[in-house]
Order: sequence, then structure tokens, then C-alpha cells
Amino acid sequence: MALDDIVSRNVRRQIIGTLTPQEDSVVARLRELSIAFERFEHPPIATVEEAAQYWAPIAATHCKNLFLRNQKGNRHYLVVLVHSKKADLRAVADQIGDGKLSFASPERLMTHLGLTPGSVSPFGLINDRGHAVRVVLDRDLKSAARLSFHPNVNTSTFVVSAADFARFLDASGHTVQHVTV
Repeated sequence: MALDDIVSRNVRRQIIGTLTPQEDSVVARLRELSIAFERFEHPPIATVEEAAQYWAPIAATHCKNLFLRNQKGNRHYLVVLVHSKKADLRAVADQIGDGKLSFASPERLMTHLGLTPGSVSPFGLINDRGHAVRVVLDRDLKSAARLSFHPNVNTSTFVVSAADFARFLDASGHTVQHVTV
């Protein structure tokens, strides 16, 4: 599958020229796994609220991604939920069997996923070769057909099928758990 075949659309319907280095690594991994995707460009967006206007024309379930740590700081979690939900961190902690959860620092985010705040994404798992991060998915994502995520940079959004996202996670080798958010 040629890159132009998979990366052919964005908000302005332009053929993709240059990808960012962060996108390049995601595209390389998706191509290795034969995962098709669509790419949509937009201005930098760091929050779901900022993203709403740019996501409106994109037919997909949009996700919110939270990078968390336990109270001792020895376990890290990537929590992925439907963008319109508010995560009850205590309820999530209870379901995964850990103590108090809180947001991890930007330094921990960079160390474990190679990402900066505002760009948190499951695609960051490609940078976690030691599998230190545990993935926690909102059960409601199981009913989605297509999912959208930043490709490790907040100036574009990639859309993949839910089945392909499951294959991506499986290939990553990370522990995945589903919870009710």
C-alpha cells in the first residue's frame, strides 16, 4: 500500500506533502501493520474543547487521552475514553486495582511515551519499548467503528478503524484493560 493511498485526505483535501517527524514514525508503524488511516490537518489543539470545531467534519469517535500515574509513581497508565466524557479517576483506579491516580508530569510523559502535553495519544506507545505504560480503554469505545487520535503531534488527527486500532494495540505488546468511565 503506497503512502499516497493511505494518506490522501485532510480537512483541506490536499495531498500530503511533508509529515512531521512524529507523524513519520506513526505512519511507518501503521504501514508495517498494513493499517489504513486518514489524516486531517488543523491548527495546534491541546484540548478536546479546542478540537471540537476541527473534528466536526470527521466521521469518527473522537478520543480523549490521559496520561496518569499511581500515587507511588511506579505505574503509568494511558487512559483512552470517548472525548465527551469526564474521567472519574477514583472510579478508574478502583477498576484497575490501583490506588489514587493523578496526572503524570510532562517529564514522565516524555520519558515513557516520547510526547509533550497536548499530544497524548495511543500512538505514543511506539516509543514505550519497555512496556512500562498500561493501556486503559473506555468500554464504550468497543461500539465505535472508527477512532481518531493525534499522531503524536497536535497539528493533525489520524482516523483508523476500531478493528485496526485493536490490532495496533495487540502488536504493541502493552497490557490493555477495559473499564467503565
